[in-house]
Amino acid sequence: MRASGAVVTAGEPLKLRVASLIDHLDQKVFDAIYSRSLVYNTCWEDPAVDRQALQLTSNDTILVITSAGCNTLDYALQAPRRIHAVDANPRQTALLELKIAGIRGLDFEDFFLLFGHGRHARFRDLYGDVLRRDLSSFAQSYWDKNGAWFCQEDARDTFYYFGLSGMVARAFRAYLRVRPKLRDGIDAIFEANTLDQQRAIYAADIEPLLWSKAMNWTLSRQITMSLLGVPHPQRKEVERQHVKGVAGFIREAIEYVARHLPFWTNYFWALYLRGGYTLACCPEYLKKDSFLALKAGLVERIRCHTSTVTEFLQDTQDRISRYVLLDHMDWMSSYYPAALVEEWTCILERATLGARILFRSAHAQPAYLERISVRNRPLVDMVRFHPDLARRLSLQDRVHTYAGFHIADIPS
Repeated sequence: MRASGAVVTAGEPLKLRVASLIDHLDQKVFDAIYSRSLVYNTCWEDPAVDRQALQLTSNDTILVITSAGCNTLDYALQAPRRIHAVDANPRQTALLELKIAGIRGLDFEDFFLLFGHGRHARFRDLYGDVLRRDLSSFAQSYWDKNGAWFCQEDARDTFYYFGLSGMVARAFRAYLRVRPKLRDGIDAIFEANTLDQQRAIYAADIEPLLWSKAMNWTLSRQITMSLLGVPHPQRKEVERQHVKGVAGFIREAIEYVARHLPFWTNYFWALYLRGGYTLACCPEYLKKDSFLALKAGLVERIRCHTSTVTEFLQDTQDRISRYVLLDHMDWMSSYYPAALVEEWTCILERATLGARILFRSAHAQPAYLERISVRNRPLVDMVRFHPDLARRLSLQDRVHTYAGFHIADIPS
């Protein structure tokens, strides 16, 4: 079924909705923050879920939005033909470049200190002697200025407390210092080794203390969401679906994780509370065998690009069989609808027959998909969605902060 509504085709000025003055102001704040900052210092999309949906083979060529590069490295471990990591923010590209340089030039112990613990006492030496020469000119300039994030004298400060999302994590860490009982409960839940124990700790020691009026107010502010990389349109989508707004949605997500998924392997939530990973609780690329496999050649299958998805697809000669597009279409649908149509046009033009597309959304059923037409054909008639598979996989998602996980195929 398709919802009724305006059809937007490439080149038309029609917008999917009229943005208010406050929308424009919020977007300007988000754009100003995004254009000057490293937004994501780690990926917040579960690659274990993605891998099940992607079913990668050695013949696949992937386009993935870079973010912090963690998931790009995870997909490389599946040995596809090539991975194009694309991001419009050059700082995100610079972070992936630094990780790739570390895989090429460092031993595992030094690499894990950098990106596992988030700090290394000899970072400046390693950077100058080994890493810097393998970076693009922008990445060199960026890490020349910001390499100190990896070599803080205070052992509590790590790379993961810098950048925009790191600022939020740092603020929450400071909050826990004045809420020691809550801090003890959170520490305890990561030490639990059964779901029953985990549920009991959450119910007794975390839930009554965490969801205060101050916490709910903070989570409902757009500035908090902007620091986490969530623009105004996504926040509005959440508010339209959830009676208790953003704070209620986040509470629901955390409670699902606490009650149904093991925290002892949940490196996503553990990272910002601990400031780093452990060998037992970390992304795949930070495990020794995976690091060695990447170093042995798999990392060379990655190509880094600083551009929009559309710009990349217009320039590449590769045919793409797998797309991992994260959640950027939510804000494009509100502010740049014609550009979103142009992007979908390029996606379809460069895709192989049978290509698979993954993306996430703040909405379980984003209406903009049903309002888009590509070359006078409704998008929803040109791709085949798999809602049952997406719903089943989303229940395994260890982050669980997206209302919508979407899997679509281009018919063979």
